[in-house]
Amino acid sequence: MTAMAPSRTEPDLSFLLDHTSHVLRTRMTAALAEIGLTPRMHCVLVHALEEERTQIQLAEIGDMDKTTMVVTVDALEKAGLAERRPSSRDRRARIIAVTEEGARVAARSQEIADGVHQAALGALPRQEREVFLSALNRLVTGHLAAPAENPRPVRRARERTK
Repeated sequence: MTAMAPSRTEPDLSFLLDHTSHVLRTRMTAALAEIGLTPRMHCVLVHALEEERTQIQLAEIGDMDKTTMVVTVDALEKAGLAERRPSSRDRRARIIAVTEEGARVAARSQEIADGVHQAALGALPRQEREVFLSALNRLVTGHLAAPAENPRPVRRARERTK
């Protein structure tokens, strides 16, 4: 470190959250790949099963742009796990309906996702786990509930391809 480098007065929260999030995503991606799903496909299936939702609503829940959502639903349709149908509430809207096979796959993918989360949290002693989850939930519903307004939108990091 040079004499001109500023001294850090707080832990690098950005690094800690980014790194753990990245590693968790890679583990989730690898685990779901074993049954032929991506995390986005899992997200769409699970949330489409909860209630009748349009592609736009599901994209918002999964934090996906329109193009990514279309590609994801196309893949689910090709695999026979979901299909686009007219909404029963609004004839102009189309919903994503999960097929019977899609519901079976969603149940399995939820078990996998829960297992990945359990493994991560299992690395912490029970008391620390409860405090950690409570603190994260407070941040997500409080101070860090919404992104800051920014004239230059912050881009998410791209995954490096090998």
